[in-house]
Amino acid sequence: MIRGGARATLFPRSVTVTAPASPTRLPSTVRLPRPGRGTVVASLGLLALLLLCAPFAGLLRSTPWHALQLQPGDLGAVRVSLVYTAWAMAIVALLGTPAAWWLARREFRGKWLCEILLLLPLLTPPLAMGLLLSMSYGPYGWLGQPLAHAGLMLTNTPAAFVLAQVYASAPYFIVAARAAFEGVPRELEQMSLSLGQSRARTFRRITLPLAGLGLAAALALAWVRALGEFGVVLIVAYYPQGIPVRMWVDLQDTGLHAVYPLLWLFFAVGLPLPLLGGLWARRRGGGLQ
Repeated sequence: MIRGGARATLFPRSVTVTAPASPTRLPSTVRLPRPGRGTVVASLGLLALLLLCAPFAGLLRSTPWHALQLQPGDLGAVRVSLVYTAWAMAIVALLGTPAAWWLARREFRGKWLCEILLLLPLLTPPLAMGLLLSMSYGPYGWLGQPLAHAGLMLTNTPAAFVLAQVYASAPYFIVAARAAFEGVPRELEQMSLSLGQSRARTFRRITLPLAGLGLAAALALAWVRALGEFGVVLIVAYYPQGIPVRMWVDLQDTGLHAVYPLLWLFFAVGLPLPLLGGLWARRRGGGLQ
């Protein structure tokens, strides 16, 4: 039997129960978004996508499907572009990956100057870059003349074609690859170094795998940029003719109808790699979140 004193202790009179606030009641400072605002944003986004897709829709409508016929030299241009672009990508990856890691991980005096030097070819118009390469690597250029005496011609040769593609695509690769390296947590690299691993082994086992998706995207961007380059290649390496220069020649010699087959071939051989790589990177990136 519970006495009065204990009963008063267990159930004190000062205890008050407050009913919870109604869940539908919001503070006066909270403002609900206007219903029409999201509709306007979605409409503008859809309009932007439609504008971007309009030229491709026009290509589908205007292509003379019943009369598609490759011009003489078109298949040779596809072979030239694929083979020499692959060589250019090997050079870009070999030289651009260390440069991107260096800019992403090192702090030093004059780094701003290195970043400006990286942006210069990126911001230079393609035709202007072609002229600059001709002034430097042409047969009478300050670099081209001694190279020509050594037997390396960098004008209208396969080597000149690869050189033009490297200059056209390397800045894009380095900028994108630098962002990929900057996305790798430095704590993981420091932890590997503290466990006695060398910097080279840390780079191979930690940094490179974690930055792999970004590096693949950077390489895909460089691939498309090199494969579709016209201005630089036109000035430096008119021969051998790749796909963009050959399309221009077909347009000048035969007319617009002669460009359609080679244009579709360009899409068939040039776009699957970056498109599939981009989709794969997004799915992998979504799975890692």
